[in-house]
Amino acid sequence: MALLETLVVVLGVAAVAALAVVAKTRLFPADENEEPREDVAEYIAMMVSVLYAVVLGLCLVSVWDTRSDAADNVQAEASALHQTYLLADALPAARRQPLRDAARAYADHVVGVEWPAMAEREPLGPSGWQLLERLRQAGQVGDSAKVPEQIAAQEVLAQIGYVDDARRGREAAAQERLSPVLWTGLLIGGALTLAFMFLFGIKRSTTHVVMVMGLSGFIAFTVLLIHQLDSPFGATLGATPDPFTRYFG
Repeated sequence: MALLETLVVVLGVAAVAALAVVAKTRLFPADENEEPREDVAEYIAMMVSVLYAVVLGLCLVSVWDTRSDAADNVQAEASALHQTYLLADALPAARRQPLRDAARAYADHVVGVEWPAMAEREPLGPSGWQLLERLRQAGQVGDSAKVPEQIAAQEVLAQIGYVDDARRGREAAAQERLSPVLWTGLLIGGALTLAFMFLFGIKRSTTHVVMVMGLSGFIAFTVLLIHQLDSPFGATLGATPDPFTRYFG
């Protein structure tokens, strides 16, 4: 709905501007002896280029921040899970292997099941949270445990809390998308920038062709880059499960 509203507003403003120009030319026709001026065209072209550069920079910053946050959450989640795995040595003998198995099962689920789903922006479902709860239960000890073992169990629960927080951040990042309003400005701005290059180009045809080719290629490259970064767990430029595979490979 936001995209439709944006298009309506943009087209409405453009229509009002066109009507204003038509009214001006009808009410105040230009003098035939007056020399044509390119000042207005050059000014509009410059403003379109500047505004498009701002929109381009805003889109790049937005998608890069999302991708960076996704990678940070993955690293924090894997690191806390690995610390939980190592702390199993300090627990009672009966609790060590269940905790290690639960940690490894969680890591395998994240890499093998959740990662492909995140790359396709599909919902993850409750399985990961159930494995996390299994991990939390595996790290609990009874009142009969020794004091050092109880302290270790508290540290295990603290690390699992870090895993929980990082997991929530990872799930949120997987659903993040660039605003439709920014996509609209990105595409319309690119089209207008190229249109002005065609309409008000350099007089020499070779120079004009080279400049239009270079600008068109650069805009296309930037839009594709933003599209790839807009998938924070995509196969090309997205965050990878390397932290999990490095600790639980």
